[in-house]
Amino acid sequence: MRLVLDTNVVVAALRSDQGASRRPLLAALDRRIVVLASVPLMLEYEAVATRAEQLAITGLTAEETNAVLDALAAVIEPISLRFLWRPHLREPSDEMVLETAVNGRADLLVTFNVRHFQDEARTFGIQVAQPGEVWRAMRGADDEKK
Repeated sequence: MRLVLDTNVVVAALRSDQGASRRPLLAALDRRIVVLASVPLMLEYEAVATRAEQLAITGLTAEETNAVLDALAAVIEPISLRFLWRPHLREPSDEMVLETAVNGRADLLVTFNVRHFQDEARTFGIQVAQPGEVWRAMRGADDEKK
């Protein structure tokens, strides 16, 4: 499975060790799935996750947060944004997420904002799902392997 994590999923994964958002992040770190990311997307992860209000909620320092993001960067498949597909989405900040998915030929874009991406992602053959749906699918796949 090749997927792109929206920034809101990465932030949620840092906020809660029990939430569904943490599962794809852990699976990526264990190399059970392939997470795709572009330089602009990784920079957005860092910019948002290290905001003072985010650090207060996660209880992590900026250095600890960056260590998690560095670990993620070590296992992602880097994607070059050779083709820009703008403007397609209502939210300009979402464009780089879709562009990463398109350029990386992702199977799945994981986000809490499904309605922001669904129609345009479908145009490129990319499914959009919330973290809970991905977690259930991953659990089902793990159960089948047993």
